Amino acid sequence: MRAVRKHTQCPWIVLYIERWLKAPASMSDGSLVARDKGTPQGGVISPLLANLFLHYVFDVWLETGFAGVPFERYADDIICHCRSERQAIALRAVLERRFAECGLMLHPEKTKIVYCKDTNRSGEFHIQQFDFLGYTFRPRLAQWRGKQYGVSFLPAASPSALKAIRHTVRGWSLKTRSDKALDDLARMFNPYIRGWINYYSHFYKSALYETFRRIDAHILRWARRKFKRLRQMPKVARTWLARVIRTSPNLFAHWPLLYGNGRTLGAV
Repeated sequence: MRAVRKHTQCPWIVLYIERWLKAPASMSDGSLVARDKGTPQGGVISPLLANLFLHYVFDVWLETGFAGVPFERYADDIICHCRSERQAIALRAVLERRFAECGLMLHPEKTKIVYCKDTNRSGEFHIQQFDFLGYTFRPRLAQWRGKQYGVSFLPAASPSALKAIRHTVRGWSLKTRSDKALDDLARMFNPYIRGWINYYSHFYKSALYETFRRIDAHILRWARRKFKRLRQMPKVARTWLARVIRTSPNLFAHWPLLYGNGRTLGAV
């Protein structure tokens, strides 16, 4: 509440937030359980209050006491950039004490020291990757200046994010939508595909290719169910889809990404 009072002097806002924080929790059996700490699970204002709390517990504290350590924080996911393993170990120990003083605890599995290995960092360490906001950061082969290649520490869509995309695509049940035209399917699902492309294609977009080819595999199953002449002829179905991609390359949002610059359908 000290953080709330720092940002507002309106007594009604302070009163209602305090009541919100102290309101008992309703259990599944109808009983009420008193709460004396934390924010209500699932409460609409809980993310805002938690973010405000962490701003002072972590952001301001780190900027004041460790000005040489850059960081990123999104909600309770945090990355700190240290110059050495020794500095990282020392910072983790200090963070554990700081969080304990504020009634918090670092996640024992998610809190780890990662070595950001690349061509210029040739040392060895047992952890060389981490996930953040749907991306996996790890050493990857990358093209530098001209045609020279090297290893850079880069982000790409994480395996869990790609798995979630595939799960969503399966939920579309394309093969059961034989009453729809291909244009209808594109209108229905392009907003999803564009969203994935807009978020995940900024870095190492080739990580998306295999998952987006799964969409084309579902389109093929839809076509073979919809058109009798394609049902028993998978090669003809692939030829049909390749022709559609060639004549309408922008019909589905992921096609320019997969088949631009003369790339062909390939294996689906």
